[in-house]
Amino acid sequence: MVIVGAGPAGAAAALGALRERPSARVLLLDGAAFPRDKVCGDGIAPHALDVLAGLGVDQAGLVAGCAPAGRLRLFSPGGRIAARATVRPSYVVPRKIFDHRLVEAAIAAGAVLRRHSVRAVSVGAREVRVDGALRAPVLIGADGAESVVRRAVGIPAARTGTVALAIRGYAPSAPWPAGEQLLRMTATHWPAYAWVFPIGDGRANVGYGEVLRGSPLSRSYLRARLLDLVPAAAPATLRAHRLPLSTGRPAVGHGRVLLAGDAAALINPLTGEGIFYAVLSGALAGAAAVGAEPGTTYQRALRARLGRHLRHTDLAAALVRRPWVIDAAVASAGRDQRAFDAFVELGLGDGRLDPRGLAGVLRAALARHG
Repeated sequence: MVIVGAGPAGAAAALGALRERPSARVLLLDGAAFPRDKVCGDGIAPHALDVLAGLGVDQAGLVAGCAPAGRLRLFSPGGRIAARATVRPSYVVPRKIFDHRLVEAAIAAGAVLRRHSVRAVSVGAREVRVDGALRAPVLIGADGAESVVRRAVGIPAARTGTVALAIRGYAPSAPWPAGEQLLRMTATHWPAYAWVFPIGDGRANVGYGEVLRGSPLSRSYLRARLLDLVPAAAPATLRAHRLPLSTGRPAVGHGRVLLAGDAAALINPLTGEGIFYAVLSGALAGAAAVGAEPGTTYQRALRARLGRHLRHTDLAAALVRRPWVIDAAVASAGRDQRAFDAFVELGLGDGRLDPRGLAGVLRAALARHG
C-alpha cells in the first residue's frame, strides 16, 4: 500500500496497517525531508496519545522534553472565564519534533519512507497509480488540507464558512503561567480566538485564527488580531495555514482510496484541534487498507468511532455561531467541573454535548430574552 503524506495521519496509517498485518508492504511518500516544521498549534491531547499507545508507540518518547499542561484557561467572547484543571494533561510538542518521532516509529515498525512530491493519482479497477510509476492496491491520502489525493478522487473544495485560517509563531513563555494553556475568544469576526500553549522549554506556541468568509485575510491583519488579544506575544516570525473544518459525515472512503486527517477535513470545528482526529482516522484507514473492502470497512469503522461525536460537534458549532451561547457555555464551565470536563472532551477528544452545559445555555437564553 502507498500512503501520501508522512505527518501524524500518514504515520498512524502506516502503524495501523503494520499492526493489523505485520507482513504488509507500506510505502510512505512525503515531499519534505524529516525533521521538518509544520504550522500548527502543536497541542497533543491525551486522546491522541491513547491512540498511538494502542499502535505500540512509546508515549514518553513522543513527548520527551515537553512539560505537561494540566490546566486550561478559557476567555469567552463576552469576557466570561473558566480556568480549571483538566482530567488529564495535554502536551505541546513542536511538530518538527513530534512528526519526526512518529514517522521514525512507523519506519521502526517496517514502513519505508521515500521523499517524493505526488502530483497525479489515477484510480483503476484493480489498482491505484501514483505519478504513473508507483502502483498499489490501496492508496491512503494523508497529505493535508491542500490534498492532491482528495482532488484526484473528485472531492470538491470545502464550502465557504467551513475553512479557518490561522497564524502561529513561537514566543517566550515567561508572561504566562507554566503548565496552563490559554484560549482567548473574541466576538470580533466571530468565531475567532487566540491561543498561548507553553511548551515547557521557555517557549510558547502562540497564534490566532478565524473562519474565512470569502474575503482573503492578510498576514498583517492576522498578526494585529493576535497582538490585540494577547499583547505580550511577540513572535519573531509567523506562518499561516488553512484548516478545513469537519462535518458530521466526512467523505473518507472511495473504493481503493482512503482519506485521513486534514485531507478528509477532519478538524474539530470548535477548537481547530486536528491531531487526535488525524492519528485516529489514520490508524483506522491503515487497518482497513490491508483487509477486504477497504473503503467500506474504513467508513464503517470511522462512523462507529467518531460518528456521534461529529454530529455533536456539528450541532455545537451551529449553536455557538452566536457569541452569547459560548459565553453561557464558558460561564457554566467556570461554575461546574463536570461541565468544564465535558467542554474539553468535546473540543479535544471524542466527547458529546453535555446536558448540564446545554441546560446552562438554555437558562442564559431565557435570561437574555425573558
